Amino acid sequence: MKHVGRLHLVTDARPGRDVLATVAAAVAGGVDTVQVRVEDDLTDRLAYELAESVLRLCRDAGVTCLVNDRLDVALAVGADGAHVGADDLPVAAARRVLGPDAILGATARDPVVARRAVADGATYLGVGPAYATSTKAGLPDAIGPAGVAAVAGAVSVPVIAIAGVTVERIPALLAAGAHGVAVVGAICAAGDPAAAALALRAELPA
Repeated sequence: MKHVGRLHLVTDARPGRDVLATVAAAVAGGVDTVQVRVEDDLTDRLAYELAESVLRLCRDAGVTCLVNDRLDVALAVGADGAHVGADDLPVAAARRVLGPDAILGATARDPVVARRAVADGATYLGVGPAYATSTKAGLPDAIGPAGVAAVAGAVSVPVIAIAGVTVERIPALLAAGAHGVAVVGAICAAGDPAAAALALRAELPA
């Protein structure tokens, strides 16, 4: 099983930006885990082709590649695993689908949900929203470092803080017990994604 990295990039299709070019730059800057988020308007064929291309890039760079939500796509391309959110397949079902060796991330924002997810087979937890963000609509209120700490203190698996993560906020999240962070806009919206990734990675442990 590949490791759960410290700096996760969640891909984002933005106007005028090539997803693969952004991923390549981010990996060059120190991203060690890429989570492929399949946009709702993609056909299954296009979703497969996107994930396959990202996976090939990740393999060449030796970094972990996961697919968000779409377990079928994760299995089809042979990704290292998947991440499921609150509205996706239950963690236990996702674990049965992926098998025992795949990385399986699950979203949690409180200790009760976190413990259940780990008991059901989650390899790591994506915890948040850590801070307010405009990247994804409809998110619940931010839980802040205190909320991250509550989850991290309740489980033994790595906790990855997500949403609103910036270079300046990483120290507080690490102090709260986060293993690492996941970002979207901090890299995908940056003028220089490689430099943005490098700056984020510099704040994280080896």
